[in-house]
Amino acid sequence: MSAEDVVAAAREWLGTPYRHRASTPGAGCDCLGLLRGVWRRLYGDEPMAVPPYRASPRDPEYSGALRLAAERFLLPADGPFEAGQVVLFQLSGMPEAKHCGILIAAHRFIHAQERLGVVEANLTDGWARRVNGRFVFPGR
Repeated sequence: MSAEDVVAAAREWLGTPYRHRASTPGAGCDCLGLLRGVWRRLYGDEPMAVPPYRASPRDPEYSGALRLAAERFLLPADGPFEAGQVVLFQLSGMPEAKHCGILIAAHRFIHAQERLGVVEANLTDGWARRVNGRFVFPGR
């Protein structure tokens, strides 16, 4: 599994509308749905069923679940930011990561954002300060 494979799989989702808890390219997804869809493209079936979750990043239920899943199914990333890495973000001063995306270059990433859908964005200083973890897909 190469970084190019991961980036190509993520780019297939560009333009997909934002839909909470969805994971269907072209029809809708949220940030976790994007990650789930890339996993399916790379490996086939998802490794686990995702429990229901609320859209609010302030919801304390499942606090830490995104990081725990990343630690269970992905591998920690070392070194500099690179294409193909999964990035976890803390939002709104929350203690745990509640958002994720996929780096397509050291300073660019793809993620699903409310009102925008799946977009390619710059990893600005504001986004970079919120990075709470980096991982790679197994087999890289």
